[in-house]
Amino acid sequence: MNKQELIGTVAEATGMTKNDASKAVEAVFDSITTQLKKGDEVRLVGFGTFSVTKRKASTGRNPRTGEPMKISASSQPKFKPGKGLKDAVN
Repeated sequence: MNKQELIGTVAEATGMTKNDASKAVEAVFDSITTQLKKGDEVRLVGFGTFSVTKRKASTGRNPRTGEPMKISASSQPKFKPGKGLKDAVN
């Protein structure tokens, strides 16, 4: 399912127009992104938790040349599914 299909599904399930459903989906994504940028977690009980993890700087190897290269520190978004989502899938 891509973003447009998600918007269509939300529109059908709620009776919203696709334009309104698009705004709602975008608002959810923007809200989650904003909180993660602040370093906060987003917990959706029964669905899962979005969080940010820090990766330390490390040394890797260039796969083409084999030369060592530095990999800078970065922040990575992470999602941990909740019990409700795990149960629904299994």
